[in-house]
Amino acid sequence: MKNYYHRIMDNILKIELDAFGGVLIVGPKWCGKTTTANQVAKSAIYMQNPEKKENYGQLAKIQPSLILKGEKPRLIDEWQMAPELWDAIRFDIDQKGEEGLYILTGSTVVDESNIAHSGTGRISRLIMRTMTLYESNDSNGAISLSELFIGKHEVSASSDISITDIAKLIVRGGWPNTINKEISIAKRQIAGYCEAIANIDISLVDGVKRDSSRVKSIMRSLARHTANRTTNTTILSDLNTNNENMNIDTLSDYIKALEKLFIVEDLPAWSPQLRSKTTIRTSKTRHFIDPAIAAHMLGASPEDLLFDLETMGFLFESLVVRDLRVYSQQLEGEVYHYRDKNGLEVDAIVSLNNGKWGAVEVKLGHNRIDEGAKNLLKISSLIDDKKMNKPSFLMVITGTQYAYKRKDGVLVVPISCLKY
Repeated sequence: MKNYYHRIMDNILKIELDAFGGVLIVGPKWCGKTTTANQVAKSAIYMQNPEKKENYGQLAKIQPSLILKGEKPRLIDEWQMAPELWDAIRFDIDQKGEEGLYILTGSTVVDESNIAHSGTGRISRLIMRTMTLYESNDSNGAISLSELFIGKHEVSASSDISITDIAKLIVRGGWPNTINKEISIAKRQIAGYCEAIANIDISLVDGVKRDSSRVKSIMRSLARHTANRTTNTTILSDLNTNNENMNIDTLSDYIKALEKLFIVEDLPAWSPQLRSKTTIRTSKTRHFIDPAIAAHMLGASPEDLLFDLETMGFLFESLVVRDLRVYSQQLEGEVYHYRDKNGLEVDAIVSLNNGKWGAVEVKLGHNRIDEGAKNLLKISSLIDDKKMNKPSFLMVITGTQYAYKRKDGVLVVPISCLKY
């Protein structure tokens, strides 16, 4: 396909189709779910087709088997518009007893009460996020996360990406349609995206009418607290200071709706086995699915970020978390953060299903690399290695130019040198 950016999801999808009768790909609108699915689908039906969606909705209720007819794998795009299809697909998979029959895509979380069977063992679930720097060709991929997990730590690489470039990459975002666009165009596209979320999608997600001005206020507050462990109570105080007069239950409802739209994706806490009885803080770290949303809600241009490096540092951390989340999918892993009662915190923990894990600190510039390395060495010393693995690597991810291994064993890697 012309101008198709190869995605890490391409390989994951093929593997899942070999293992399951169906694969559900969810994620934010505009991130490329349908385009990626079309790379392997042999037939497709688009539930949002304005000329046919009413007819499709009726068929889904009366005779869903007609919608399922077609060469396999068959793509059913935005399937959640007719939740009845889920049980029909699950039943057809059971009847045929084959793999690779269906690909479903969706931009919202579906109410599980609308389906009779979870699809466990039949339908795999994948989340697709916006593009990493490696996928958009902004990272040279000289350092492989998978190789770090197998002990290849003699890293040496350099990047041509400057801090000015990083500011632009944050503001541009990782949607396929913003890649290679002028910043002014990308900013306008993201502005329109956020407007649609606040004015339309937030009420369509579950049929509950919500106030667009409140949505924008909440998103602005979340943007100000990006990459921080901020409670809903703090967000509420932030809102009420600006005369929103919202209660905590209403705020929670709005944030849950943003989560259902895959706009908000907070980073959960990691709970390792420690030598001491240190209390681990379990609050999540606030993140949007893409740092460009936060930049837009803050009204920040690349120039603004360069004149406010503290804010840029938080948005840079969010960019790194986005990329690590996508890279870890390929490795069958998850990303967390760590913080304990003594104030020790680590920005990201990449934990694989096989028990291996690596710790990451995110530092935009040179001046805080030592601080990041100190934190990483500290958490490594706290781990009870009789109960869990020692870290596969300790890494400071930066916005600087060179990748190298420090004398203390901590790796320093520019985000624009990293891949899965």
